[in-house]
Amino acid sequence: MTPTALISVNRAGGALAARLAAALPGCACTRYAFHRYAGPGEQPFTSLSALTGELFPRYRALVFLAACGIAVRAVAPHLRHKATDPAVVAVDTGGRFAVPLVSGHLGGANSLARHIAQVLGATPVITTATDAGGAFSPDSFARANHLHILDMGLAKAAAAAVLEGAPLGFASDYPAAHMPAGVFAPQAPLGLSVSVDETRRPFPQTLRLVPQNLLLGVGCKKGVPPGGLRAFILSRLKAAGLPLYRLRALCTIDRKQEEPALLAFCQWARLPLLAYTPRQLMSLSGPFAHSDFVLQTTGADNVCERAAMMQGGRLLLPRQAENGMTLALAELEVALDFERGDL
Repeated sequence: MTPTALISVNRAGGALAARLAAALPGCACTRYAFHRYAGPGEQPFTSLSALTGELFPRYRALVFLAACGIAVRAVAPHLRHKATDPAVVAVDTGGRFAVPLVSGHLGGANSLARHIAQVLGATPVITTATDAGGAFSPDSFARANHLHILDMGLAKAAAAAVLEGAPLGFASDYPAAHMPAGVFAPQAPLGLSVSVDETRRPFPQTLRLVPQNLLLGVGCKKGVPPGGLRAFILSRLKAAGLPLYRLRALCTIDRKQEEPALLAFCQWARLPLLAYTPRQLMSLSGPFAHSDFVLQTTGADNVCERAAMMQGGRLLLPRQAENGMTLALAELEVALDFERGDL
């Protein structure tokens, strides 16, 4: 799920936001509307600049149902880097065009604009060079396959090589389907390497892509300090020799999805939060740690291990506990696909 803010400044934009919220299953949408036009299901605001400053670090995508100029002025003071900025898309209030403005590849704005266009019957206005030319994009490939880019400079160089018709090398510790024709060659001065071994450099210039295939399951008591939870998570990752950027999502029980410490960590680490009901958690079979107290309190006998394992894989790090906090890590299998969508 991609936490997405839909921001409208008039009634026409609010109507489009309602359509999008109902039709984008891959997005967890929250609608924000200028206070004069806010209706049921919409969060009112009085200052667009203040709202944008509040939402920019909290959401993975911002969709402005407004003119491009309005959106640009709203986000401009908050832009930092394409690797961390959220996707920003502007949609005119006539519903005719969807324009990705920021983080087209890594943030997924290009893909989001295409999905919005499908819903509204609009035209996606894609201007990034590789997309405009129908060429392979290393950035988009990495995002679609949950790969962390270790060197953005080399990612830019790889995209430039594709546009110039120069071949890239490709090496992977995992199977890859639908490799595009005419892009890769066995020997090349610049190539992509997909591996958790960051020291692997099979090419003179190697763009290292590390799978983000770890799911972090977390349970905690009410009111746990955000700083304490962050320190706990980081210390256990360090002890296991695992970098933070291998995390794909934080997983927990539904009653904890509004816990401030969990939300603060997700915002800081730019991770989605996945929440499951006790019934969903208990539907999993396996040798999970059992707690009668947790079962009586939450309806599930174990939160962290079961939440981490809800999408499959293997339990990489079993239950760890400290001061009313628990965590576990599951590792998903990696299977690359060059035709995988990135929403």
